[in-house]
Amino acid sequence: MKILVTGATGYIGKRLIPLLLNDGHTVVCAVRDKGRAKSYFRDRKNIVLVEADFLDFTSLKNIPKDIDVAYYLIHSMSNSAKEFHILEEKCAFNFKRFAEQTTLKQVIYLSGITNDTKLSKHLLSRKNVENTLASEKYALTTFKAGIIVGSGSSSFEIIRDLVEKLPAMIAPKWLDTKTQPLGIRDVLSFLHRAISKKELYNKSFDVFGPEVLTYKEMLLQFSEVRKLKRWILTVPVMTPKLSSYWLYFVTSTSYKLASTLVNSMGVEVIGIKSDINKMLDVQPMSYKQAVEFAFVKIKQNSIISSWKDSYISSGKLKNYVHEFINVPKHGCFKDFKKRKVKNKERALNRVWAIGGETGWYYGTFLWKIRGFVDQFFGGAGLRRGRRHPSELNAGDALDFWRVIYADKEKGKLLLYAEMILPGEAWLEFKIEEGILYQTATFRPHGLAGRMYWYAVMPFHWFVFNGMINNINK
Repeated sequence: MKILVTGATGYIGKRLIPLLLNDGHTVVCAVRDKGRAKSYFRDRKNIVLVEADFLDFTSLKNIPKDIDVAYYLIHSMSNSAKEFHILEEKCAFNFKRFAEQTTLKQVIYLSGITNDTKLSKHLLSRKNVENTLASEKYALTTFKAGIIVGSGSSSFEIIRDLVEKLPAMIAPKWLDTKTQPLGIRDVLSFLHRAISKKELYNKSFDVFGPEVLTYKEMLLQFSEVRKLKRWILTVPVMTPKLSSYWLYFVTSTSYKLASTLVNSMGVEVIGIKSDINKMLDVQPMSYKQAVEFAFVKIKQNSIISSWKDSYISSGKLKNYVHEFINVPKHGCFKDFKKRKVKNKERALNRVWAIGGETGWYYGTFLWKIRGFVDQFFGGAGLRRGRRHPSELNAGDALDFWRVIYADKEKGKLLLYAEMILPGEAWLEFKIEEGILYQTATFRPHGLAGRMYWYAVMPFHWFVFNGMINNINK
């Protein structure tokens, strides 16, 4: 069977695709950036990568039309706080217009539970997308999930940050809002088992875990799993804006995403019961079980996907990684270092482990200060860390950098800065003919950018010099 997956490089898509491949299906991955996706799927057979942007209908001609089933996993939490719902509806309209010209029999859409009478802008957008996708030319199966719990999910990582950083919390009143969290394994089971099930055609199902919990109870149960004692006091005086700042400064989320989440968290996410669990033989696990499974994956360093690898985790890179792969030469400042490599394999391993818990090999205190400054001005800071301690793929988040190119066999790693800067910055490592080259490039924006470069230049001399020396130890 030929299956189209949209949102193939997203949190759900990257976890669903291996299940489909293991069943022997041919999977067509519609991605906006083919260069980024190649690194995710390079070792997989029966994968067809096509570059398509569902905001641009003309680009959809690249997608084959002889498909049997499609997964609609396109979703934008906060590309723009004012217009993301318009963009989502346009994507759905273009998808439907294309799908009706194909041999498609079934579309499976993952949405959110939308039963409350007062829906947030985010959940209302999900509901509108479902209405847009409905068609007489193919069958639509919709699964509506609440909070998804799994290693790398935004809700899991935010709760983890709150629990592990704060022994006591004075928290917003929306922590008393009720929800029904669902483990990522169960979400994937519903999506995977729904293929070609005619009894699910043109139907919508709420999918949820076995418990009704408040966000406060989720925090406390999470702390029990982590064997931490936590105290939480909810107060009614926090405005949505203040709540957003609270989430932004304490957790690794961006401010835009925090704002979207705060607006949604005041809405109860309680599902309507149906026979879907019996129909697909899925028995959702408890919240605590989902948390425990997530930590098993974390301990094994086997997190397949993370919300932090989405561009909205910083908001600076909005479209395509490959647009930044050609480092500019003119009108730029550069800090260039090179060393004769003593042990190429060891040097590459150290380069590939940079950032996150490993750090930047020199001037840790200075890197932390730069992270605090970035966070103060609305940037990502060092909070995102990295998905895996020793693996890097194009598109991965790496502290306040984004991986633009990563090829260990060719000995080259290129990072693009997502910190708040009066300009653009790249950091490149490469090994050629026994020489390690380390190049920091900064393209200033106006006078402020030039003043910034000269202000930090003395620190660069120590930091970048120490970095390349320690990488080459």
